[in-house]
Amino acid sequence: MSGKVLLRGGRVVDPSQSLDATLDVLLAQEKVATVAAGIDAAEDARVIDCTGLVVTPGLIDVHVHLREPGEEHKETIATGAASAAAGGFTAVCAMPNTDPPIDDPAAVGFVAAEGRRAGAARVYPVGCISVGRAGIRMALVGEMVQAGAVAITDDGNPVMDSGLMRLALEYAQTFGIPVADHPEDLGLSIAGHMNEGLISTRLGLPGKPNAAEDIHIVRDLLLAELTGGHIHLQHVSTRFGVDAIRQAKARGVHVTAEASPHHLVLTHEAVEGYRTEAKMNPPLRSPEDMEAVRAGLADGSLDTIATDHAPHHYDEKEAAFADAPNGIVGLETALGVILTRVVKEGVIDLPTMVDRMSCAPARAFRLPGGTLAVGSPADVTVFDPNERWTVDATKFRSKSRNTPFGGWELEGRPRLTVVGGRVVFGG
Repeated sequence: MSGKVLLRGGRVVDPSQSLDATLDVLLAQEKVATVAAGIDAAEDARVIDCTGLVVTPGLIDVHVHLREPGEEHKETIATGAASAAAGGFTAVCAMPNTDPPIDDPAAVGFVAAEGRRAGAARVYPVGCISVGRAGIRMALVGEMVQAGAVAITDDGNPVMDSGLMRLALEYAQTFGIPVADHPEDLGLSIAGHMNEGLISTRLGLPGKPNAAEDIHIVRDLLLAELTGGHIHLQHVSTRFGVDAIRQAKARGVHVTAEASPHHLVLTHEAVEGYRTEAKMNPPLRSPEDMEAVRAGLADGSLDTIATDHAPHHYDEKEAAFADAPNGIVGLETALGVILTRVVKEGVIDLPTMVDRMSCAPARAFRLPGGTLAVGSPADVTVFDPNERWTVDATKFRSKSRNTPFGGWELEGRPRLTVVGGRVVFGG
């Protein structure tokens, strides 16, 4: 349903305007029309009672895998956009590691068009840094940006060639877009299947050392400092990496970075029993690393919470641990996991969570939204911070079920997701 929507009496939390008060929000003509107390409802407005609920700028996830084209048995753009809306996300950025990769303007245009067709969360395409994600020759960045790409990355494949990464950081400045990188030195990690440590040794699994991520983070930070370009570091998981980013920000380096929900609440202990649902890249790290990621999120060294939503078919994850693919689905559990295990444990407060899940992602990728300022897009998330629920993967809108959070009791759940003034979930 589109048209005028009045969200009445909710706790409006919008860090972009330093708002945290009981207010009404009127949406009209696909924009935020008014935010104030006691707004009179027009006769043609749909009034939704938000008493006891939290009303925020729409949540934005800058790191999701929608698998289309090429692996539609795992996810499609339509199912991924629906999964996002069910998780309270009004916009997602689709990674380009599809088959074929999103490395030319036609492919970018396809993702954008299918995202619009889905009619759920907004879908912003991200293009490849290199042709075929091969790390050899830079892709047609300018043409991809014209077609709708909001960033570039070879996500899943770290850019090992420092010269190519320097070129990408220099060239991307022409278009005002970030260069996102999956920080991993393959020479140190390619044979590994989980975090290198006592647990990997006991399980007899080759490990990925922290140094593989740390070395690559430092390389990217130095190149961003050299070029003045904007590096966006994906799914940071190590204590050293968080501190390196903190120090780089203090020097004025243009860097933004992600914390993933699973790295905020799980450690490598979740792999015990060879649980493939806890296999991911970067791997779940030590408790000390998890605490460092939480601290980095709290102090802003890590700007955004991003799910790294990575759907896989049941049969693939049921393989032996060494053969199973990396990744978990995360769009429909992120809000509950963060509210329950991060906010309610005192790591960050609710306004900071909204900043990291809405305002900061919009700033980092220069996206519309991330605010309820008058005239901004009518993208709004409404959630109940106290609703208790149990994660049941069989009820996901996603095509895939690969989650380590199955059976978790969570507190906090989306009630309403509004995109462009239209209710796309709940209501």
